[in-house]
Amino acid sequence: MNEQATTERLRVLALSNVSKSYETSFGPFHALRNISLDVEGGDLLAILGKSGSGKSTLVNMMTGLDSLSSGAIWSCASGGKQVEQMDQDALARWRGLEVGVVFQFFQLLPTLTVAENAILPMEFCNCFPRKEQRDRAMANLSNLGIAEQADKLPHDLSGGQQQRAAIARALANDPAVLVADEPTGNLDSETSAEVMELFTDLCKAGKAVVMVTHERDLSKYFNKSILLADGEIAARTGGV
Repeated sequence: MNEQATTERLRVLALSNVSKSYETSFGPFHALRNISLDVEGGDLLAILGKSGSGKSTLVNMMTGLDSLSSGAIWSCASGGKQVEQMDQDALARWRGLEVGVVFQFFQLLPTLTVAENAILPMEFCNCFPRKEQRDRAMANLSNLGIAEQADKLPHDLSGGQQQRAAIARALANDPAVLVADEPTGNLDSETSAEVMELFTDLCKAGKAVVMVTHERDLSKYFNKSILLADGEIAARTGGV
């Protein structure tokens, strides 16, 4: 068995009967119902579905940005901790170390340089000596092809370059999984393909990437997918 095959069998996140409800003036609204799935190293997992199907709600649960109504999420990469049982400080540190988040609108801090944005998670988690942080950030930026943009502010970069910078920031502390919410939604087709190739390379190196998308033409990049409809899993591919 080769190393990649072994890596692909390691779970990094496990969801069991995850549900989310909101109280409204018309009664409870069930945004998610009994979602169970495993995310493994090497997965490039797509979360598909129409607007309002629960895609963003699900990734908010997976990253601890919103609380569950019922069910459980285990972070297998950090010894089987239950995400919903962490307090806010522990959640923030867990996200900083174990889960890289990539947003559709990049969310780079506009007054910091690209390199400073890429260093920020290292400073927050304080898991690398300060003297090593810029070198680590520059290595990530170089791997993503934008090292020459390191000392520019985000508004000086193209949309594709900003998304690469956001990915570099998400990779700062070498997390086991990246969760990306519509990361190609504001990019042209050529730049979208470049970002997907980057994700593919990360998965080949053993990381997991979970990506919300409505773009069916990206399906060739995914080895697993789930289709959400009305907050439930309507279809699965790839054995997820």
